[in-house]
Amino acid sequence: MTTHRQNVSRAFSQCSNRPLSGSRSGPQQGVNAKARYRMYVTLAQAAALTGDVVEAENCYQHAEHYYRVMRGTTG
Repeated sequence: MTTHRQNVSRAFSQCSNRPLSGSRSGPQQGVNAKARYRMYVTLAQAAALTGDVVEAENCYQHAEHYYRVMRGTTG
């Protein structure tokens, strides 16, 4: 059974507290997007291994966003 404390800690997990970008344009955007894509895929895989399906899906959605950003800036 999941307790309230576990639900609250999930809301404030590392994936949910993603770093915010100070700049959304410029030559570094693609590099940052690639690093963040990798980070969120890694977090999603770790969450999936621990059985946290909701957190894994959340991180995969963030990874997909940065994948799209990479595709938009590189090609």
